[in-house]
Amino acid sequence: MSQSLARVYLHCVFSTKQRRPFLRDSGLRNELFPYMATVFKNEFNSHALRIGGVEDHIHALVTLPRVVTIAELIKVAKTETSKWVKQHAKGVSTFSWQGGYGAFSVSQSNVEAVSHYIDHQEKHHLKESFKDEFRKLCRRHGIELDERYAWD
Repeated sequence: MSQSLARVYLHCVFSTKQRRPFLRDSGLRNELFPYMATVFKNEFNSHALRIGGVEDHIHALVTLPRVVTIAELIKVAKTETSKWVKQHAKGVSTFSWQGGYGAFSVSQSNVEAVSHYIDHQEKHHLKESFKDEFRKLCRRHGIELDERYAWD
């Protein structure tokens, strides 16, 4: 075959440093998420199908271009959005994302379910903490979580 084709969906999850509630302001999140989508698109030609979250973490459902690594995609998104938050939001000059992240594969048949899940983060987190949610995602995807390093 002379043409290389790929359609890979990723559910990316990462929190603010020490899960500080930097993103408490819904107005800030409403500006940040579209900006993050623009970073994915402009830097990598990655399409953000959904981005959402709450005061201390975000979820992004994105496509992974075939020539980009997961680490590179997330590193640039975190770096660029961190700079943006520091410039655009009052009182968050110390903003930063945690060092790590979770990236989970999503099949085409589950894209709608994951999108719905991301859309309803505020309601979801009335009942479940970020730590419990992340543990559950890791278990569901067969990832062994070493909690000594998970919660910076």
